[in-house]
Amino acid sequence: MKEYDYSQNGAYFVTICTQNKQYLFGELKDEKMILSEAGEMIEKWWMEIKNKFKNVEMDEFVIMPNHFHGIVVMVGADLRVCPNMSGEHTGSSSGSKQ
Repeated sequence: MKEYDYSQNGAYFVTICTQNKQYLFGELKDEKMILSEAGEMIEKWWMEIKNKFKNVEMDEFVIMPNHFHGIVVMVGADLRVCPNMSGEHTGSSSGSKQ
C-alpha cells in the first residue's frame, strides 16, 4: 500500500518474481525443487537477513523456479504506544498503576 509504514511491527508476506517469468531459481524434478546457483543464493541471503537487521525475523519461505515467497516479521517497536494520524505517539506511560 502506497501510504503504509512498513517499518511497523507485524508479519509481511513477500513475493519476488523473475523478469518474464524465467525459470532462474531452479527446477522441479519428481515434485522436488532443485535449486540453481541463483536459488541457492536466495536461500543463503534470506537466512542472513536476520544477522544484518536486529529488528527483523525471517519466517517460512519457499523458492520456486520463477518466484520466491517469504514471511518477514518486523519486531522491536514499543507495543505500548501507537502512532496517531498526526505522527505523534499516544499510549500508556511507563510505570504501573496500583
